[in-house]
Amino acid sequence: MNIDTITTFGELKKAGYTSKSIKDELRDNLRTKISKGESTFTGIHGYENTVIPELERAILSRHNINLLGLRGQAKTRLARQMVGLLDEYIPYVSGSEINDDPFHPISRYARTLLQEKGDDTPISWLHREERFAEKLATPDVTVADIIGDVDPIKAANLKLSYADDRVIHFGMIPRANRCIFVINELPDLQARIQVSLFNILQEGDIQIRGFKLRLPLDIQFVFTANPEDYTNRGSIVTPLKDRIGSQILTHYPEDIATARTITEQEAKLDDRQASTVVVPELAKDLLEQLSFEARKSEFIDHKSGVSTRMSITAYENLLSTAEHRALKAGDAKTLVRLSDFIGVIPAITGKVELVYEGEQEGAASVAFSLLSNAVKTLFGDYFPKIEKLEKEDYESPYQDVIDWFFEENGFELLDDASEETYKQQLDAIRPLDQLLKKYQPDLSEHDTYFFKEFVLWGLVEYKKLSKHRLSEGFQFNDLYGGYIKDL
Repeated sequence: MNIDTITTFGELKKAGYTSKSIKDELRDNLRTKISKGESTFTGIHGYENTVIPELERAILSRHNINLLGLRGQAKTRLARQMVGLLDEYIPYVSGSEINDDPFHPISRYARTLLQEKGDDTPISWLHREERFAEKLATPDVTVADIIGDVDPIKAANLKLSYADDRVIHFGMIPRANRCIFVINELPDLQARIQVSLFNILQEGDIQIRGFKLRLPLDIQFVFTANPEDYTNRGSIVTPLKDRIGSQILTHYPEDIATARTITEQEAKLDDRQASTVVVPELAKDLLEQLSFEARKSEFIDHKSGVSTRMSITAYENLLSTAEHRALKAGDAKTLVRLSDFIGVIPAITGKVELVYEGEQEGAASVAFSLLSNAVKTLFGDYFPKIEKLEKEDYESPYQDVIDWFFEENGFELLDDASEETYKQQLDAIRPLDQLLKKYQPDLSEHDTYFFKEFVLWGLVEYKKLSKHRLSEGFQFNDLYGGYIKDL
């Protein structure tokens, strides 16, 4: 349909346009996409077999939807992508505040105009991108904000009595007629405001300052809520929950591969940063493992959740740490080091809520423990498991590395060492080459050095070596040397 040539109601009827509700519009376009095998929600990973099918079924059922999940689970992004299921353009009565459908006008303005002009009523077109409205539920939200109120200035300008419904100023919800309307963090909305939504959701009428208007609004409601809000800050009143058709539970990535895909997609990197810093695959896995460790840590409040934004900002910090070091050392290119993970601590401490025991430990200390646990968890995926108790005749594959540290008087890796110095220091530990050759023979050059450092950190976590944080780097010793140093 050529919208440029259709400017009146009469032309719209001649073109054979058929009006439909927004829920039918979403349903019909979704049916088409599913039939053609097209993706409905793109760039959202890990929900292919869980959240997205449930959301599609809710749309097919013409339900208002509540997305329930912890922070950083793409709830708002899912809602925004529903816009792609709308028709590209829809007609509305020109000048209407609430996007009146010319075939089914609901406002006094549109009905009067159609009665006066008939087929000559001017028509405008609304693009799908303009059919999304969003409101964050905050304590200061009022009924007037979302439903409407009497406007005394309008009454004065138009010389109207307060008994005339033309003095009403419509709020956000009526103005979102024929649109997708999202209320984020619904439980934070005061109970009396939630009550004001009852009739809109079910009966389709609104009440404003004594005016009871029959406005069968055509809206697709999407709510988002955090389970924590149900118990701590607020709740969804029962009659409102009863009027929401489908409640869909979101979740965090269930494996490292999915988490990596999300992080690499969302991280905002400078082109120069990406070309300067080489990130080993193991470093990417280790970064994601930090979030998995945080979600099961006894020091972190699980009800609050650990947002995927933690991994994203940590990844950005990791690359910035390596870039900062390379700029200071004058290196044109650099590898991410395990010691660079010190730079992600600020991204962790700002993203997690600690329980009492965590507060006692301190945010930085908890972040360090997450890194230690992540190294320990992944170590067994690449190298032989280290048992707590070893048989007398057991020959450890790490013995040569441990002996090297026993014979040397301390080994330091400085944070700001140049790329050449860093490699020379790790190459000096000859037994590491034999260990990697045996258990990780296919490593690329830029992965090799990260793995060498990873072995040292892993041996520390399994109590085979000791590690001390210096003001400018890390010092590794054999256990006996570490004990003497502590004394």
